[in-house]
Amino acid sequence: MAEIDGTNGNGNHGGVVLDIKDNYPSSSSIKEVSVLNFYVPFMQKLVAEIAGTYFLIFAGCSSVAVNLNFDKVVTLPGISITWGLAVMVLVYSVGHISGAHFNPAVTLAFATCKRFPWKQVPAYVACQVIGATLAAGTIRLLFQGDQDHFTGTMPAGSNLQSFVVEFIITFYLMFIISGVATDNRAIGELAGLAVGSTVLLNVMFAGPISGASMNPARSLGPAIVSHQYKGLWIYIVSPILGAQAGAWVYNLIRYTDKPLREITKSASFLNGKESS
Repeated sequence: MAEIDGTNGNGNHGGVVLDIKDNYPSSSSIKEVSVLNFYVPFMQKLVAEIAGTYFLIFAGCSSVAVNLNFDKVVTLPGISITWGLAVMVLVYSVGHISGAHFNPAVTLAFATCKRFPWKQVPAYVACQVIGATLAAGTIRLLFQGDQDHFTGTMPAGSNLQSFVVEFIITFYLMFIISGVATDNRAIGELAGLAVGSTVLLNVMFAGPISGASMNPARSLGPAIVSHQYKGLWIYIVSPILGAQAGAWVYNLIRYTDKPLREITKSASFLNGKESS
């Protein structure tokens, strides 16, 4: 405690002398508490990213493996739905903990738009790659011998075709993420549904062309486990560029954080036109 001493002395005529006792926390203990308050939540975020990426890749790539091994029983629509549902449920389950990136391209795009701290980017990316690699390794242990099929992504046609397709679908994905997750005028409760549906749509039409990765970790994990690196650079470079473009284009059209009612001066666009 700090006690107030009203006696004169040591040149403090009628002044106040603060006598600091030892029961105040020391500067070292305060520093330890502040460090702990930073590292514990951050470690929770990293664990969420590893677990989320693991379950996402495990579910999506398992649907591919089952489809290859059991007479196309899952089908392309089934694979698309699996990826979309996996993204949706994971966004709702750990989105409030880590942001539910599960994707190095998304993390980098948020960082360049100053919506994510750069100092956390390396750890996030590392955790995403670790989660994807562990998931791919689990799938390879489950499907051995004749059932061991490559569940990664490779161009079905030319490299240029897959590069352009990956750029477009990742642009589309990041554009949607920016709208529902970073704009306070959006309906935040529907973020998981919107992002999951976007992934479903992209896999549906782009899957037969490029594999519809949209995620460097999704392609890198199976490639590391199976040692198949054909065209891997496409799935690293193109999604990163596409995500950057999608985030920045949305930022260009965002232009304000004001609510819709204040922008239109009315409850709806229709009423706004009538009043004008």
